[in-house]
Amino acid sequence: MHKFVVKRNNILETYTNYEDIPHDFDHVIEFLPDVPDGPHSDEEHDELAKWNDRLQELMRIEHARGNKNR
Repeated sequence: MHKFVVKRNNILETYTNYEDIPHDFDHVIEFLPDVPDGPHSDEEHDELAKWNDRLQELMRIEHARGNKNR
């Protein structure tokens, strides 16, 4: 199961579905997508490759909100 923890309004919030993460969080605390044991199919490789982009998007949101609050 995936586990994503963000800090929003000084409260830690945990999500198991990436799409449920709100865009008004303050910090990414934990980013743990579930990675199945290998070997992986081509489809699994395609899905696994998306996780870095998703983390980078959350980092962009965090950085933008941090700059806005300064």
